[in-house]
Amino acid sequence: MSPDAQPDRLAALLARAGLGERAAFEELYRATSAKLFAVSLRIVRERPLAEDVLQDSFVAIWNHARDYAPAKSAPVTWMAAIVRNRSLDVLRRGAREVRDVDDALAANLVDESASASGEAEARREREGLRACLEKLDGDQRQSIALAFFHGLSHSELAAHLRRPLGTVKTHIRRGLARLKDCLAHGAKGRL
Repeated sequence: MSPDAQPDRLAALLARAGLGERAAFEELYRATSAKLFAVSLRIVRERPLAEDVLQDSFVAIWNHARDYAPAKSAPVTWMAAIVRNRSLDVLRRGAREVRDVDDALAANLVDESASASGEAEARREREGLRACLEKLDGDQRQSIALAFFHGLSHSELAAHLRRPLGTVKTHIRRGLARLKDCLAHGAKGRL
């Protein structure tokens, strides 16, 4: 069963797991664990860490399955939010530098189907983006990386960073303006 193709079935499994039915939880795990593992791996970028996050996340899913509200979100969306938040918590606790996120963001901008000359140009653009990202202050860099690479909304960022929503929006707006200016004038230009 594909997690995306069977939201009603997954919602039913979550409801049964919320009542303490282990067989339903096992079926839910089999149906969704691969996709949720990929979510965590994309964020933490280390297989052992992603495995730990997945295990912790499924413990949380088991403990909170009764709280799942189908009217608010799809089952996979709800579970992926748990995995994403736990993955981001692992990154924060692990004292990983924001640079890890920046490098992943910049690396994902490369078109894999590019020609040799296209690859060279993409590499220059990636290096320019990385240099411009490094010139931003840490709050701006982290907010932009989490918003664009990890897909966090402004409100999710505010909750994750424990900052006011307006502050997060300001960091992103000002950071993007500075990035635009830096990229327009070259990475060695003024920021």
